[in-house]
Amino acid sequence: MNKITKILTVVVTCLAVGYLSSTVTKSAITTWYPTLVKPSFNPPNWVFAPVWSTLYIMMGVAAGLVWNRIDFEKEIVKKALIVFAVQLGLNALWSYLFFGLKNPMLAGIEIIILWLMIFETYTQFSKINKIAGYLLLPYLAWVSFAMVLNESIWWLNR
Repeated sequence: MNKITKILTVVVTCLAVGYLSSTVTKSAITTWYPTLVKPSFNPPNWVFAPVWSTLYIMMGVAAGLVWNRIDFEKEIVKKALIVFAVQLGLNALWSYLFFGLKNPMLAGIEIIILWLMIFETYTQFSKINKIAGYLLLPYLAWVSFAMVLNESIWWLNR
């Protein structure tokens, strides 16, 4: 499989995970979420879809660049891609916890673990391909913001 095919495969996978996560989110966005007290820095709802789509594409490109090195650094690439898969699963789990279960406290605990796994993915990817590491920095920044937002929503609605 060539580099472009690897990148496209992971981009499509990331976008699919994002789409599946959004199915849990959709009904809560119009029913439960509007009833919550939110902090003044809460972005409008329309911001989330383009931001997440962009981040999923960047994550996919990063993972594809790392995957492309598998023939040269098999063990470290395998480890990095496992960490990537775990964080992607945690990413999807957050939507289920926050919007599906309507549990900002549990989602707040989980997002801390997610952040740590994203940071570990960044660390692993950076060892293999600097650009792949850099591509994860906006994701890390957004999840940092999302963590503050999540905890604020929990605090304001407890």
